[in-house]
Amino acid sequence: MARARPAAKTAGKTAKADPKVEPKADRDELLGYYRTMLLIRRFEERAGQLYGMGLIGGFCHLYIGQEAIAVGVQAVKQPGDQVITGYREHGHMLACGMDPNEVMAELTGRVTGVSRGKGGSMHMFSTASDFYGGHGIVGAQVSLGTGLAMANRYQDNGKIAFTYFGDGAANQGQVYESFNMAELWRLPVVYVIENNQYAMGTSIERSSSETHLYKRGASFLIPGEEVDGMDVLAVRDAAAKAAAHARGGNGPYILEMKTYRYRGHSMSDPAKYRTREEVDEVRKTRDPIEHLEGLLAKRGLADEATLKGIDAEAKRIVAEAAEFGRTSPEPEPAELYTDVYLEAAR
Repeated sequence: MARARPAAKTAGKTAKADPKVEPKADRDELLGYYRTMLLIRRFEERAGQLYGMGLIGGFCHLYIGQEAIAVGVQAVKQPGDQVITGYREHGHMLACGMDPNEVMAELTGRVTGVSRGKGGSMHMFSTASDFYGGHGIVGAQVSLGTGLAMANRYQDNGKIAFTYFGDGAANQGQVYESFNMAELWRLPVVYVIENNQYAMGTSIERSSSETHLYKRGASFLIPGEEVDGMDVLAVRDAAAKAAAHARGGNGPYILEMKTYRYRGHSMSDPAKYRTREEVDEVRKTRDPIEHLEGLLAKRGLADEATLKGIDAEAKRIVAEAAEFGRTSPEPEPAELYTDVYLEAAR
């Protein structure tokens, strides 16, 4: 940990892509992104229905509208890189390649769930998929993700930690303690701020004196960029740059993904702090899935029948997951006493 620190850097800038240069991606890549984004959308729509039917208890935070971020970042993740996020994590888990059946079963509290039915919507975990959790405490995952990066640095394993948090969590003190240590020790971490504009229900203009969140690392000399979080290729390319920076021993990087959630903060939020017209305008002009559909059509890579086939397959997978989550058995009462302590060898 005593490695010498490189010279200080200039921090904070806005990524400015050349509008004349289209990001490179072949047909298989684009259709892969489309397939995963659509799976997340259909999965979250069904999760909302199951919540309304009383099959999902507790809190439930949907990822609808933000699909391009998890998918774009996952495109540059290497095996062993960690992903950690807050409680809006269903989309991240599906992007990580986790089984939709196990994710849905966890939502419905079944023993076949990825956390054996004891984590629910907000506390899922799978080290097998390099997913280190959804976390229910606002901002807590930022210090944990920084800890993962510290372990990577200590072990010199070449891995990086993609650490997600939202615009609401960006005002938490532990975020800045983490920033300071991450830059001081040149930790391999990419901080991904999913700025969906409204945190828990207050617009960023009313809650933050500096609304350009990629600048939040400036006093720690952490570079950052603002990214169109509704464009999967813009997300992918910015994430690739940030990952190369962190993996190269240059320390942390901040990506502010400008995005928008279509639903309330959680299923219990009627979202009366914004107008229906505002939401409809974003759906009409900035939807990440429709944006990708347009790109596929523009490049002549997929016709309507192909896209409809992908949608039908996503709906089939989600329908099977919903049935699996509805019919799987609940945990035995004795499970309350398991996974509480780690039994160490004497």
